[in-house]
Amino acid sequence: MKIRPLADKVIVERTEAETKTAGGIVLPDSAKEKPQRGKVISVGTGKLLDDGSRGAMQVKKGDEVLFTSYAGSEVKLDGKEYLIMEESDIMAVIEK
Repeated sequence: MKIRPLADKVIVERTEAETKTAGGIVLPDSAKEKPQRGKVISVGTGKLLDDGSRGAMQVKKGDEVLFTSYAGSEVKLDGKEYLIMEESDIMAVIEK
């Protein structure tokens, strides 16, 4: 199944939570926090501006991004979990 976001919406696949701390301590599931990092799967066409044109999206498919804690709505498609959020919920693009 394919999903296509509208306007300034972005579909993000959250990265896996860390299973160990930097010091090597293994974390149980109850201690893991949901990561605020993910990979952009798909982007919309851009926000509709007052003059009727579309604003350009600042993120693109494949970007690795950081987003706010409570960003987006979780959806499940074909057994995978995704977040659908507004582009403004994305705080930064991680460049390697």
